[in-house]
Amino acid sequence: MSKPRLLTILLLLALPGLTEAQAQKAAPYPVMAPVEQYLIPDVQEEVALARTAAPASISADAEVLVLTKQGYKPAAAGGNGFVCFVERSWTAGFEDGEFWNPRIRAPNCFNPPAVRSVLPQYLRRTEWVLAGATRAQAIEKARAEFATHGFIAPEAGSFSFMLSKQSYDGDAAGGPWHPHIMFFLPHGEASAWAAGLKGSPILGSDGSPVEPTVLFVPVPHWSDGSSSLSPAEHTHGQ
Repeated sequence: MSKPRLLTILLLLALPGLTEAQAQKAAPYPVMAPVEQYLIPDVQEEVALARTAAPASISADAEVLVLTKQGYKPAAAGGNGFVCFVERSWTAGFEDGEFWNPRIRAPNCFNPPAVRSVLPQYLRRTEWVLAGATRAQAIEKARAEFATHGFIAPEAGSFSFMLSKQSYDGDAAGGPWHPHIMFFLPHGEASAWAAGLKGSPILGSDGSPVEPTVLFVPVPHWSDGSSSLSPAEHTHGQ
């Protein structure tokens, strides 16, 4: 995936002043598809896919959520405080052109601070869209939740693993992008991490005030331990 596409799909980069009508006109997926297209019928298949987000030493003892027509529901108990689940398209930025892409399946595994402070926002947004909320309505609901402190800023140390070789991160990638770690920060803190600067290994940008800032650090191995580097990159590193 190109860096511009990464910034569109993964960095939650807001476009000030963008209206719902403008977003829909520009988007290849202007409205939500039938709910069934977002579901994985086999629960155990979804559990297994969710666990590919992180190494087995973490995901094997994590709680796993699966998507139903009403929202995410527990499908496997955990004991280490991590929660793994398969993201769907609406967990991208509100302005993202693939906000309604039913093909997206992105395994993610949140650490305990992210479970407490960030995951509730993902779960609530999922409930809203499955109940019929438009993108514009979801934005307004998120704004109201932050105003009343129903949603809070990410706790210190909040991060997640996205190391699955089996993910589908968007049509441009046609599958997984790169294995990476996501760090969740309060809005406005990207610059303190040198995120997005030329030569910085940290990718990211402050997005909308009604979404956490998400930073991305690509890593060289998938959750199964195999390398994500091409032969040329391996040779260059020797």
